[in-house]
Amino acid sequence: MTAPFAFQIEATAGRARAGRLTLPHGAVETPVFMPVGTQGTVRALSPADLKAAGASLVLANTYHLHVRPGEAIVARLGGLHRFMAWERPLLTDSGGFQVFSLSGSRRVDDDGVEFQSHVDGSRHTLTPERATEIQWTLGADVAMAFDHVVAGGADLATARDALERTLAWLERSARRHAELAHGSVRQTLWPILQGGSHLALRVEGLRRIVALGDWTGLAIGGLSVGEPKPVMYALLDALEPELPAPVPRYLMGVGFPEDLVAAVERGVDLFDCVAPTRNGRNGTAFTPDGPVNIRNAEHREDPRPLDPSCACETCTTFSRGYLRHLFVSEELLGLRLLSLHNVRYLIRLAEEMRVAIRHNALGRWADDWRRRYLHPGSA
Repeated sequence: MTAPFAFQIEATAGRARAGRLTLPHGAVETPVFMPVGTQGTVRALSPADLKAAGASLVLANTYHLHVRPGEAIVARLGGLHRFMAWERPLLTDSGGFQVFSLSGSRRVDDDGVEFQSHVDGSRHTLTPERATEIQWTLGADVAMAFDHVVAGGADLATARDALERTLAWLERSARRHAELAHGSVRQTLWPILQGGSHLALRVEGLRRIVALGDWTGLAIGGLSVGEPKPVMYALLDALEPELPAPVPRYLMGVGFPEDLVAAVERGVDLFDCVAPTRNGRNGTAFTPDGPVNIRNAEHREDPRPLDPSCACETCTTFSRGYLRHLFVSEELLGLRLLSLHNVRYLIRLAEEMRVAIRHNALGRWADDWRRRYLHPGSA
């Protein structure tokens, strides 16, 4: 890889890896969880909150920033890093998932996707070239190639169609990115592997992606989109031997604690998901003893912290009783405090797995973690 894009595997435990990903805006220790800053902000959290939680890499969304405020405005205000006051590394997704979720207001063909904005109803067209240009203008460290996402239960023909389109779009995305970069190393482009729940398609797609070039990273998309979790785990199991070892592996849209642990055991390095902030805003907190619904009456007079082992602001300052009060009173502070804790929980989970991998003890650590998280009180 050409600096400043580099990935070094520093330790392994079975198929799990602990590594260091170098990007223009800093280094990222892996495994790593990326908080999702869809519209240039992680909901309810400031950049200072994210730093306090230990975030090293944040994701932003191409589709949302394109329709509002527009990438040209972001560029005029100094680029996405300055726009959102985040000087550490950024990754932008291609907008493919968001566009394809607009099932009633988009039209797909081999050229790209025409869709109706959810903001003002205006019509837009995203092609691989356009998605690449938008991400280049935004200026994230990592841009994702435009892809065609299908539901987890898609039949073979539908998944094949999406795979072929994704591979054709990858070539176009890569060509346009090379034209924009002119040898610059301020941004890299990562491909996305599709193929639904069909292992043969996934393996074929992976081999064709690898044959297209020397990538600085590789994403696995189209999982955690409706298929049963055992299907996702089985696909990751079977794909791992086929994945190029020196390249960081990014499992898109996965962020529940048990899925992070299972995927790290299967050789995945990076994750993103809205789960910690969405669950936090709904009153659910991740803890070592499993999820806690802070709205439950049992917490009304509970003086304990949410998680006594957590050093975040929420857990070191407030009681469960106070947090419940915030939610039943519909106070906005509650949304921030649980979101902050949940983001810290997943970042800390990744940190703990890194330590376990470096001690070649991930298997034992994962068994202990599952016993406590999935069956609290049984040990």
